[in-house]
Amino acid sequence: MASDAASATAAAPPEPLVRIAFDRGITTLTLDSPYNRNALSARLVAELYAGLAAAAASEDTRAVLLTHTGTTFCAGADLTEATATAPATVTDTDPATAGPLGLARLLRTLVELPKPVVARVTGHVRAGGLGLLGACDISVAGPGATFAFTEARLGLAPAVISMPLLPRLDARAAARYYLTGERFDAAEAARIGLVTLAADEVDAGLAPVLDGLRKGSPQGLAESKRLVTAELLRVFDRDTDALAARSARLFGSAEAREGMTAFLGRRAPAWQR
Repeated sequence: MASDAASATAAAPPEPLVRIAFDRGITTLTLDSPYNRNALSARLVAELYAGLAAAAASEDTRAVLLTHTGTTFCAGADLTEATATAPATVTDTDPATAGPLGLARLLRTLVELPKPVVARVTGHVRAGGLGLLGACDISVAGPGATFAFTEARLGLAPAVISMPLLPRLDARAAARYYLTGERFDAAEAARIGLVTLAADEVDAGLAPVLDGLRKGSPQGLAESKRLVTAELLRVFDRDTDALAARSARLFGSAEAREGMTAFLGRRAPAWQR
């Protein structure tokens, strides 16, 4: 009996890293990988693609709500994967594992999705997770949310995520936070254009947004979204290959390997003064 139980346990599928729920026209995709702070691992990205595709195909879905479990919305790239494997090249074709080009494809998928995508943020957002916010159409952040562009401290740069972010961010603020890696709060994120709204009660702040989206027609929402994302898509058309190549080069550098291993080892990198 014990052997049978062990076999059944071994055969059980892994718990999903992206949970899907539906209520009154809203498909909610919840990032549920708190053990690595909802980092963009290959499996999480693959499940996120599947959830987005299902929402796009659903006649009943008016909008997608992207949220999270745990204290972190998304920490960006999964550094354990990045340091354990050879650097991805820009010619990789699997969107779940293609490194910088895969991230660009994911962000473009959010921007191109015919349904509005709304982010609900109650925790920390770092690095590539900020790209997810930039690719969302509307975002609401609570008092527990914090934000930081930490790439420069790791020997990297926020290259790919700049495509949905820089057209929406205050230019002087982008320069400050890209270069210093300083942490800032939801109110500052709203001031500089990173999020739509900072709210003391996130769900109260979201309520009128979601109610408005529920009243939209599928065609009206899709065509209105095309208007407000047109410039972002032009940036993706122009810059994806160059920025993905730059990011791949940086991830493969000795300096970035030192930065990532120092971060994982909870020590200061060699260049820190």
